[in-house]
Amino acid sequence: MFAEVIGGILSGSLALLADAGHMLTDAASIALALVAMQFASRRATAERTFGFHRLEILAALINALSLWLIAAWVAMEAFHRFRDVPDVEGGLMLTVGVIGLFVNVAAAWILHRSAEHSVNVEGAFQHVMADLMGSVGVVISGILIWAFGWTLADPIISVGIGILILLSTWRLLTKVVHVLLEGTPEHIDVYKLCSKIEEVEGVTLIHDIHVWTIAPEYEALTAHILIDPDYQGDLEALRHRLRNIVSRDFGINHITLQLETSKKGCTEDHHVDHLLAHARPSPS
Repeated sequence: MFAEVIGGILSGSLALLADAGHMLTDAASIALALVAMQFASRRATAERTFGFHRLEILAALINALSLWLIAAWVAMEAFHRFRDVPDVEGGLMLTVGVIGLFVNVAAAWILHRSAEHSVNVEGAFQHVMADLMGSVGVVISGILIWAFGWTLADPIISVGIGILILLSTWRLLTKVVHVLLEGTPEHIDVYKLCSKIEEVEGVTLIHDIHVWTIAPEYEALTAHILIDPDYQGDLEALRHRLRNIVSRDFGINHITLQLETSKKGCTEDHHVDHLLAHARPSPS
């Protein structure tokens, strides 16, 4: 980052300065991710019954929004340079860009595995990936300026970097918003889950079901289970069997089941549309 700041000032390259600013947010995003994960490990309290697990989601949201701010700044600065194209030292820009490219490849390789299991780490990973693409753009721009003297390549590549940053963070942002809206996790088929529950002997209907994500790899489920009034089996054993289905087959680890023999007095939204569909509808 320091090399790119110095190189950007000496060479007059916007692309290098944009990449340096992005690297600064990379460092901040990784620090934020680490702090959020540390807080998330704290025990729940009476004031925060789910603890600090949501901090990981908020950290990912901050990371995504910060990238959008960077993209906006790069676009504004590039606009000014289109009107008044400054001289750029292509050789120095190319040298610093190649160094930055190798650094970002190493950082992306380190974060890649963990990013698959945490939206928080994915936020940091997206920062690094956008920075890697920025380094590629800097190298291309440096070659064009050094070899052909085409200084207009600098603001053009800078705009390209900004667009790539927006595209790379869109998926992360939609995932974070989905979690904050307490949407059903993508890998859980609620219709299939309901069908499996209702296949168990003694169960008449599952209703008022809610499935949501609290934090990465930490899903929760609450549901009312309507039991046949004539069922003669052990209700506690039945509850244990139902919990095993939810936990083992669907990977949900925070489960609350309410067994009842009548819907009388139950005022919740019953969510029984699964009776008309046995699998999640395919995306159109």
